[in-house]
Amino acid sequence: MFFGFFLCLDAFLYVFTLLPLRVLLAFIRFITLPCCGLSDGRLLQPAQVCDILKGVILVICYFMMHYVDYSMMYHLIRGQSVIKLYIIYNMLEVADRLFSSFGQDILDALYWTATEHKERKRAHLGVIPHFFMAVLYVFLHAILILVQATTLNVAFNSHNKSLLTIMMSNNFVEIKGSVFKKFEKNNLFQMSNSDIKERFTNYVLLLIVCLRNMEQFSWNPDHLWVLFPDVCMVIASEIAVDVVKHAFITKFNDITADVYSEYRASLAFELVSSRQKNAYTDYSDSVSRRMGFIPLPLAVLLIRVVTSSVKVQGVLAYACVVLFYFGLITLKVLNSILLLGKSCQYVKEAKMEDKLFQSPPTATPGKTPRKAQNKSKTNQGVPTDDAPSTSVTNQPARQNSTVPLLVQSNPDQFLTTPDGEEKDITQDGTELKHRSANKDLLEIDRFTICGNRID
Repeated sequence: MFFGFFLCLDAFLYVFTLLPLRVLLAFIRFITLPCCGLSDGRLLQPAQVCDILKGVILVICYFMMHYVDYSMMYHLIRGQSVIKLYIIYNMLEVADRLFSSFGQDILDALYWTATEHKERKRAHLGVIPHFFMAVLYVFLHAILILVQATTLNVAFNSHNKSLLTIMMSNNFVEIKGSVFKKFEKNNLFQMSNSDIKERFTNYVLLLIVCLRNMEQFSWNPDHLWVLFPDVCMVIASEIAVDVVKHAFITKFNDITADVYSEYRASLAFELVSSRQKNAYTDYSDSVSRRMGFIPLPLAVLLIRVVTSSVKVQGVLAYACVVLFYFGLITLKVLNSILLLGKSCQYVKEAKMEDKLFQSPPTATPGKTPRKAQNKSKTNQGVPTDDAPSTSVTNQPARQNSTVPLLVQSNPDQFLTTPDGEEKDITQDGTELKHRSANKDLLEIDRFTICGNRID
C-alpha cells in the first residue's frame, strides 16, 4: 500500500506539473506546423492530442466550478441532522466508486476516438459527443468530491464531534462487510487497490478541509494545531481499519502475507512496461484503470479550492508561486525516478524481466483464431477441444508449453495482457529466447518519465 500510494501521488502530480508543459509543447507544435510539416499524415501525434484534450477538459471544468457556491453548500449540509449526514456520506462513498468505475472508460473512449486513424473527414465529428460526455463526467465527479469534502468539513467544525465519530465508525462497519466473505487472491488484489485509492483520496479531502478552515481563520497558525488532532485521528482510524481488515481476510481465507509482495510486483511490472518507448498508454492511465483512481476531477477541485483560498497579490507572491511550481516539478521527477528504480528491483526479484520484451500481439483483443488455436494445440500435444480465451475476467488454463509466446494471465501473478493470435510456438519460442537474452531493464526509455514519448 505504501508503494501504491506513491503511484497515485505520481499520477496526481503529473496533472499539475508536466501536463501544462506538454500542452504548451503541443500548441507550439501546432503553431509551427507550416515549418515542420506533417508526420505520418497527422497534424499532431496521438500523445499530444491526448495532452490537449486533458488540458482543455481541466480548463473548462475549472471555470464551470466557479458557478458552484461552496458557502451555500456548506450551510445547507450543516443544517441537516447528524443521522441524515451519516447516510449522505455513505451514499457519496458509493457514488464515488460508481463514478470512478465508468469514468476512465469515458476518458479512454474520448482518447481512442480522437487518435484513431480516420478514412473520412466526417468521422472526426465523432469526437465532439465524447468530449462533451467527458467534460460532464469530470464536472459531476468534481462536485461529488466537493460534497464529500464539505460533509467532512462540517464534521470537523461540529461542537460535540459526534458526526466525526460516527463517520470514523463507518470504517469499522467496512470490516464487518469484508472479513466474513470468501476472497480469492485476485479479489484481494482488487480490494487492496481500492483501499490505496480510497486512502489517497481521503488525504486530499483532509487537505481541502484544512485549506478551507485556515482561510476562515485568516491563516492563523494556532488554528492548525486545533485541526491537527482530528486529522491524525481520521488517518489513524483509516490505517487501523485497513490493517485489521486485511489481517482477518488473509487469516480466514488461508492466504499468506507473501501475496502482497506479488501485488507490489504486479504494479511494478505495469509501471516498467509503460515506460518502454513503444508503450501504448501513459502510466497515469494505467494507474487509473488498475486502482480506479482518476486524477482529473480531484485536480479540478483542488485547483478551485486553492485559487479561492489563497490570494496572490504583488510581485513577490507571484515569484513564490513560480518557485512552488518548480518545487512540484522537482518532487514529481524525483518521485518518478525512485518509483522506476524500485519497480525495476521488484520486477527482477519476481523474475518477470522476460515478459517485458515479448512482441505485442496482432490479432483482435479477446478473440483467438481457431486455426491458430488448433495449430498451437497440435504443437503442445493437447486435444483439440475449445480452450478458454485469456481475458481480464477469465483466467487462462495453464498450458504444457515451456516457452509460451504470450504472457499468460496467471492468478498467482495478477498480470493481465491483451489476447492475440497464437503463432507456431516451436518457431517463435526459439526466436523469443534469442530476443529476450539480449534484453535488459536498462533498455527502458527513461524519457517517458514525463509521459508518453513524443518523437
